[in-house]
Amino acid sequence: MTTATRTLDLAPAARRVAALLPAIGPEQLGDRTPCPGFDVATLLDHLLVLTTEFTHAARKTPTDGPVEPSAAHLDPDWRTELPDRLAELAAAWTDPEAWAGGTRAGGLDFPAAEVGVIALNELVVHGWDLARATRQRFSVDGPSAQACLAFAAGFEVVVPGLFGERVEVGAGAPVFHRVLGIEGRDPRWTP
Repeated sequence: MTTATRTLDLAPAARRVAALLPAIGPEQLGDRTPCPGFDVATLLDHLLVLTTEFTHAARKTPTDGPVEPSAAHLDPDWRTELPDRLAELAAAWTDPEAWAGGTRAGGLDFPAAEVGVIALNELVVHGWDLARATRQRFSVDGPSAQACLAFAAGFEVVVPGLFGERVEVGAGAPVFHRVLGIEGRDPRWTP
């Protein structure tokens, strides 16, 4: 595990996602998002599922695997439940033991440090998805953007096409726009 990995902080991304929730109206739950096949309600359900899955991965108490996200499964208390789960996720990854050894996430075994970066990437990219779909602003701190770029670029080599069709954003694009492009999102996407 590198020092950079050990010092990744999921709290800024978790707080940014939580800050989006109060402005989401019930009329927006069926709106499309940049995440293919997900409307806002399905994306919120996915965020609820992934926060639980990655919190358990940090604690080395894996679940049986994630449930397929669905608007029909969205907890009616998502406005209070999701901020709590986001905070719990960020807190779980502050423990140095969370980053050590191996763990299980999504029904697969990974090095724990890799799972922590995947969790961060999920928060950042899906936070952007949620912000764009609900016409809100979303910023990403420099260390998170850099970690997500390294993850996305590395994973795209290992599993080509994992994120969908790449969107060319240009070599001079901001770091986070490059992340979005690798992960099949157009930074200019609008609902």
